[in-house]
Amino acid sequence: MDRKKTIDDVRQFAEMVANHKGWKLNPDPQLLQYLLEGLMINYNRYGYFQCPCRDSWGTREKDDDIICPCIYCVPDQDEYGHCFCGLFLTEDFFNSGRLPESIPERRLQERYP
Repeated sequence: MDRKKTIDDVRQFAEMVANHKGWKLNPDPQLLQYLLEGLMINYNRYGYFQCPCRDSWGTREKDDDIICPCIYCVPDQDEYGHCFCGLFLTEDFFNSGRLPESIPERRLQERYP
């Protein structure tokens, strides 16, 4: 496995993804820090950026759908303006000034119908 990731490494990763995709990061500094710490812990535990808001199976093959940004991110953004955990927001949602709220979990319905 690569060296352990620091919170700065993870912040850089999240910012790079957001910039590349045209997304915004959650503007709440406490929630953003919590999510970044979750990504850091998961990377250092599993060796990949597993979603901080979902339980891991512990293997990359079983978790391939929840490697950040997960495959549910865009459908969630299309419908709600943000991903399940609220890390990534669409620009429109960000500009609305609203904060992410709880949204339905897609993983179980799509992965294990």
